[in-house]
Amino acid sequence: MTRPRDATYTTGDGLRLFYRDWGDPLSPRTPLLCLPGLTRNSADFEDLAARHAGARRVICPDYRGRGRSDYDPDWRRYHPRVYLEDLRHLLAAEGVGRAVVVGTSMGGLLALGLRAAAPSSVAGVVLNDIGPDLSPGGLGRIAGYIGRDRPQPDWDSAVAELKRLMPRLSLDTEETWQRFARATYREGADGRLHFDWDVRLAKALGRVTGAMPDLWALFRGLRDVPVMAVRGGVSDLLSPETFDRMAGELPHLVRATVPGCGHCPTLGEPAVALRLDEFLDAIY
Repeated sequence: MTRPRDATYTTGDGLRLFYRDWGDPLSPRTPLLCLPGLTRNSADFEDLAARHAGARRVICPDYRGRGRSDYDPDWRRYHPRVYLEDLRHLLAAEGVGRAVVVGTSMGGLLALGLRAAAPSSVAGVVLNDIGPDLSPGGLGRIAGYIGRDRPQPDWDSAVAELKRLMPRLSLDTEETWQRFARATYREGADGRLHFDWDVRLAKALGRVTGAMPDLWALFRGLRDVPVMAVRGGVSDLLSPETFDRMAGELPHLVRATVPGCGHCPTLGEPAVALRLDEFLDAIY
């Protein structure tokens, strides 16, 4: 397995943000920029990065307030406009002028925003269980657990809590659940395990979802680049109706569904992994 480089960069407002950098920076192939979901971090893309780092560079950032990045002293800056500016700082710092963006959940919405703000910087997009319409049930479920820390005494308890919160994930072994738990919790000074994100994200989420832009217009902005969309078969955030409309809006859209999986797929499931790898490999 190719070993990643752990690094940080400084944002315009002085926060130090973490990212994991896989592969050869001098590879002639277009890099991948892997953007996690609302509360997630770079660890979610470890397997995907390992699969592609032999051929191209793969950059996996932690947003502000998540993982190994600084928390923002002002929760109101947990906003997509700020995340996009952070990402543009990262790409500039690493000399990346163009990337294929793999975006899970909120990361997919940021891919749409990046394409709109800097069209030439996006060479292709993968949208993982996200679309221009967000189902209220899924949003409500997410909002219901991200804003309150639930400390756990050990890793087995952390796994049990995640199984309760997210019973429809495609994780099917104790090993994969343990890996997921270690990408979700961090050990605190009290020796207990705490969510690895700033729980004040819940405050910001309410403000953002109340003032969403026209996401369909942003989605149609992908008409000139390769696009793949992945849906969990029982996702409560991306409905079948929205998934079908996406194909109607972009006839070149490549689609894949992970049967029985909720929000959201890992992108390593047999139903999607090979098709995803083929899609990415076709973008030089």
